[in-house]
Order: sequence, then C-alpha cells, then structure tokens
Amino acid sequence: MAHKKGQGSTRNGRDSNPQYRGVKKYAGEVVQGGNIIIRQVGSKIHPGRNVGMGRDFTLFAKTEGTILFHTRNNRKFCSVVPLEG
Repeated sequence: MAHKKGQGSTRNGRDSNPQYRGVKKYAGEVVQGGNIIIRQVGSKIHPGRNVGMGRDFTLFAKTEGTILFHTRNNRKFCSVVPLEG
C-alpha cells in the first residue's frame, strides 16, 4: 500500500478564459464592415442602422462609417452612419 497519494488527477486546475466584454469602438470613431463595436451580456444596447447582432449579443458594423449612440423609447441603440462620398 502506498503511503503517499501519488500524482493522480487533481480536483483544481479548471478556469475559464476571460470574456473581454465592453465597448471596443466609441462614438465618432470610424469603423469598417465587420468590426466589433460592443461585446455584451444580453441586449443592453440594441443594434441600429448598419449594425448587426451576433448570437452572443455582440454588436458589429455592417458597413464602413462612423459610430453613433442614441436612445429611442428608453432604449439605447448603436448605429453606423455611412461615410460621405
């Protein structure tokens, strides 16, 4: 009979990677199509014009333009205003 436990599997050692949530691009910044604007839990900010929402509620730009945050009916929205020209 062994008098030491040995190096079997430990009960600790499992930790998930951080999610890196938050605003990635701010109002007035120029974005390209596909750029991530916000990573969030739930739809705290809703997609507006030229903005799409992923399965994990990530907001991303659909076209090139500048970011605009606004409210409508007590809801926060994020839109992308296309560049002139």
